[in-house]
Amino acid sequence: MKGIILAGGLGTRLYPLTYATNKHLLPIYDQPMIFYPIKTLVDAGITSIAIVTGGPHAGHFMRVLRNGKALGIKHLEFLYQENEGGIADALRLCEDFADNDNIAVILGDNTTDMDISPHVKNFKTGAMVFLKKVPDPERFGVAAFSGEKIVHIDEKSKNPKSDYAVTGLYIYDNKVFSYIHKIKPSGRGEMEITDVNNCYIDNGNSLQYTKMKHYWSDCGTFESLYAASKFWHDKKKI
Repeated sequence: MKGIILAGGLGTRLYPLTYATNKHLLPIYDQPMIFYPIKTLVDAGITSIAIVTGGPHAGHFMRVLRNGKALGIKHLEFLYQENEGGIADALRLCEDFADNDNIAVILGDNTTDMDISPHVKNFKTGAMVFLKKVPDPERFGVAAFSGEKIVHIDEKSKNPKSDYAVTGLYIYDNKVFSYIHKIKPSGRGEMEITDVNNCYIDNGNSLQYTKMKHYWSDCGTFESLYAASKFWHDKKKI
């Protein structure tokens, strides 16, 4: 399985910090933010990784990561997203890199202490999303259930059907790129990964899920950036 980290965007919610560098290179306690998703993949045995970035600070990644060897990466590629076209648009750029292999995808501002290696090892076909119970589900794509099955994912609904958010961690088979080519931009002009996940539901209900009991957070706001730093500080001091 190959790994993909999506680390584009301008990080406008973190201005003025992101005037200086890409959001995903800001510190979470004692490491650059992107070190955390890299560790999640490498700890699961995924050592061939592509990083999709964009914006005016894209070149900073090469200075920080170099060839990735110090972080356990055996093969590292960089891809450039010219516009902010959404998560699915960024993932679309990785089709040649994936080369028909299964892929684990994680957003570059996500941090978790969950060991995903069992899910990587046991994955066969379809897709898997990692869900987290959150107090503010309206900020996320949210799973709607019928019994134990996900029947739909609603993107940033004002009336969420559950409090289980779809985190920025996914596993896909090679059908993901054919689904990306079929979807259309949403009302906000972006190619939504939620639409891709719904394609898996609508085509044979091949979307699996696991509910995360471990720590998880995105780090796209000042509050979450601070909270994540505190969590990792406390965890590493134990």
